Amino acid sequence: MISIRRHALLLGLTVLLAACAKHPPATVEPTGGSTPASSPAAPAAQGAPASSMAVVPATIKRLNEDGSETVENTTGDTGAHNPLYAAVAAVSGTASAASLSAPSLWQEGVNYTRLVPAQPTQVAPGQVEVLEFFWYACPHCYALDPLVEAWRKTKAPYIAFSRVPIMWNAGHRALARLFYTLQVLGKLDELHSAVFKEIHVNNDPLVGSDDAASERMQLAFVEKHGVSAQAFTSAYHSFTVETDLQRAADLMNRYRITGVPTFVVNGKYVADVGTAQGEQKLLDLVNDLAAMEHKH
Repeated sequence: MISIRRHALLLGLTVLLAACAKHPPATVEPTGGSTPASSPAAPAAQGAPASSMAVVPATIKRLNEDGSETVENTTGDTGAHNPLYAAVAAVSGTASAASLSAPSLWQEGVNYTRLVPAQPTQVAPGQVEVLEFFWYACPHCYALDPLVEAWRKTKAPYIAFSRVPIMWNAGHRALARLFYTLQVLGKLDELHSAVFKEIHVNNDPLVGSDDAASERMQLAFVEKHGVSAQAFTSAYHSFTVETDLQRAADLMNRYRITGVPTFVVNGKYVADVGTAQGEQKLLDLVNDLAAMEHKH
């Protein structure tokens, strides 16, 4: 489902905030101002997607393409409408039973979906890749992040975890650029949670009416946290950040991410809060799927 949170406008700037779940455009511009990159073909699917239900429903406003709003109920950012998530075997119209190799607590097609074909990963032998697709302005990502931070510090050593910021439009790209800039500066661990707080608690969207305005707002934020303007500007426009943005766009297109937060385990399994039926259960599911992959 789609979730939207409006933020205060600063200095009369119109801030473009998209929803936490939406259909991505046919092409995605991986870096601001560059030529759009074509979306790779989605992996083939082998059935109809199973519906997902979150534990606690909520009432939200859905932002339509024409700018109008629709009030509706949601169970969270499940992304269940994603055509890529159709890799579910169906029997007499119901979801399949748990696969023989999957943890018995979880059902394939109910709690997670299998990607067919599996996608290549970029981790060392013996490691299991876990990706979290997220957006700093998404309230569901903000709510989940403290649990992810705690899990990240205690996860199994064979799990190679990476966050991937989504980039559905220019506003998303601006926040993704901030994420990778902080990473280049070695400040991501220190300021990742602070970015969430700045947006959701301090009502500072960190996104302006254009790329230049976004950069000024983000510079003001990092300067408050001890980062020099020179260091920030150099990293913000660096080749490394541009490369990271391109890779994030490629991953987002490969997995056809339409909702956040979404986890992908070892290029094979996709799950979210709705399918796992809870925030902590999502991380438990990720642990179990990763352990299953590690044994193989």
